Amino acid sequence: MASHQLLVAPPEALRKPLSIPNKLLMGPGPSNLPPRVLAAGALQMLGHMHKETYQIMDEIKQGIQYVFQTRNPLTLAVSGSGHCALEVALFNLLEPGDSFLVGVNGIWGQRAADIGQRIGAHVHPLIKEPGDHHTLQEVEKGLAQHKPVLLFLTHGESSSGVLQPLDGYGELCHRYKCLLLVDAVASLGGTPIYMDQQGIDILYSGSQKVLNGPPGTSLISFSDRAKHKIYTRKTKPLSFYMDVTWLANIWGCDDKPRMYHHTTSVIGLYSLRESLALVVEQGLQNCWQQHREASAYLHKCLQGLGLQFFVKDPPFRLPTVTSVAVPAGYNWRDIVDYIMDHFAIEITGGLGPTVGKVLRIGLLGCNARRENVDRVIKALKEALQHCPQNKL
Repeated sequence: MASHQLLVAPPEALRKPLSIPNKLLMGPGPSNLPPRVLAAGALQMLGHMHKETYQIMDEIKQGIQYVFQTRNPLTLAVSGSGHCALEVALFNLLEPGDSFLVGVNGIWGQRAADIGQRIGAHVHPLIKEPGDHHTLQEVEKGLAQHKPVLLFLTHGESSSGVLQPLDGYGELCHRYKCLLLVDAVASLGGTPIYMDQQGIDILYSGSQKVLNGPPGTSLISFSDRAKHKIYTRKTKPLSFYMDVTWLANIWGCDDKPRMYHHTTSVIGLYSLRESLALVVEQGLQNCWQQHREASAYLHKCLQGLGLQFFVKDPPFRLPTVTSVAVPAGYNWRDIVDYIMDHFAIEITGGLGPTVGKVLRIGLLGCNARRENVDRVIKALKEALQHCPQNKL
């Protein structure tokens, strides 16, 4: 018999069935799920240490190696969003006192710098205005001055819509005995990236953008240089949950019998496996072309509405997330809310340093289609006609 009376009554809301509205997600993520990924989420549970689960994990590793274009053995998925993968990278690569060079041109560089400070690294930000990218000359100056062990760059800065060039940056880092860490959460699958050929030492991304998977799993890979740095640390990583030496084992990356570390999101792994399978079926180059063509069409339509791109130079515009300046006199929230309330379409405002400055439209995976662009443009045009505009 229970020794105490219940103080909290059963919530009435939970007596009702779950009801989810149908929305078109055309923001910077998450994205809508294709039928095959939805179906994977309804499959029966397996144990996280069953042989069938290990087979799925091995197939995911192969899929990550394909979309990253890497042969790195230390390649795996993390139980957490793309932000979690950033912490996995930094917690394992940085030790107190290490010099850390951070490209900051949006919120993700700001976050990387913050985490580096929490670890106790000597953080040296390379600050550019949102909408700008980091040049090789600027990076080399920082490498020569600060002699970092690690450089962080964001390939697709979703807060501003910037596409960071990567050719030559890995070679430059290695010349200065520095590792290159790249955030590809918003760019992977939507624009070319070649981890091995571009000399990227640590690359990570998320499941919920172009891959059209549910949020909660992320992808990461480490070069042999990065692996050596991790396995020769003087101190243990701050987080046990994110310790790569343990994660490598449960993902079969160390040629040792797999041991229990944590209970992985098994259903999330089903979904991630199917997301990667869809990219394999389409082919990476076709996927890149789809996003290139869809973004070109979107840009043409936005210009037709008289909107101004936040990223001025076309080669540096991220094809997966397009940012336009909030039109003069409008409140960005009025526009976003009108489109959601009247059309059930999500676009978003800015993030971090671009809050209040931009509207962001995403073209992610299966959503990167002309008919979806047409729906967004129709909704945006109507919003601009009906939302209040301050003429002053």
